[in-house]
Amino acid sequence: MIKVDKVSKQFNKVKAVDAISFEVQEQENLILLGTSGCGKTTTLKMINRLIEPTSGNIFINGKNVTSQQPENLRREIGYVLQNNGLFPHYTVAENIAIVPQLLKWDKKKTEKRTAELMEKLHLGADYLNAYPNELSGGQQQRIGLARALVSDPPVLLMDEPFGALDNVTRANIHKEFKALDELTRKTIIMVTHDVQEAFELGNRICLMDKGKIVQSGTPADLLFNPANEFVESFLKDQRLHLEFKAIKITDLWDLLPDKQKQSNGNSLSADIDLWTALENFRYAKSETLTISKSENEIKTIDFEQLMSAFNRYKNKQGA
Repeated sequence: MIKVDKVSKQFNKVKAVDAISFEVQEQENLILLGTSGCGKTTTLKMINRLIEPTSGNIFINGKNVTSQQPENLRREIGYVLQNNGLFPHYTVAENIAIVPQLLKWDKKKTEKRTAELMEKLHLGADYLNAYPNELSGGQQQRIGLARALVSDPPVLLMDEPFGALDNVTRANIHKEFKALDELTRKTIIMVTHDVQEAFELGNRICLMDKGKIVQSGTPADLLFNPANEFVESFLKDQRLHLEFKAIKITDLWDLLPDKQKQSNGNSLSADIDLWTALENFRYAKSETLTISKSENEIKTIDFEQLMSAFNRYKNKQGA
């Protein structure tokens, strides 16, 4: 869906981005991760031509972005900013309607789509006439997301979208983000410096340093097969928590006991990560969890069995 080919950006004598290449598949969420100044935001802004590359090419759905007028290109790309980018003198409804107006939607179509997104983002219709300064940080970020999604663009770019939120609000929005059906249909590139956020939300991660991509791969790739000492050091302080986020129950399936149980409709999907399973042990009254990989593959496990499988998995990875 998106191809970045040997792209560089130089500001005077400073090379902010240095000949990087990567691809993003359709409906994939790729995270650009790294410290401040590593080039991740510059990379993101070159995709929708807010910044023009010094060299290299960027393609979206096989079409070079430079072959299109920037205004037309951006109408096909949702863009979410860290500070939400809402116009303070516009109401919520007016902020969301900006792109539909550019696309010359009729009023009824805009109102219908706005109402649909407000419901999905758990915001009541009474917020539509409010101004941004009357909303909490989390509510403002949801409105910023609604504005980016309103025209249903196939591509979504997100620049530190949750960076200004407190930890509790951010955790809640992360859960909504993963559950929102609108986002499962998008090809997403997200910039963050938050390692936990990258591991929780990303299908793949490009770890950047000094304008270059140091390693690209799944969260598990970066943890268990680091390309060099920089990658290992970058993840070291949060390693155990990251392992819980990177490893899914499907990864442990063959290491779990074969005891089966008929599902009563309350089973968890084996696609959940280990952290989610541990949270279920914490809050569930039962001492066991029923996990289903398919209709005919169901296992019932306790905490000790899950942790034993986790440790054996790590040993196999050479961790």
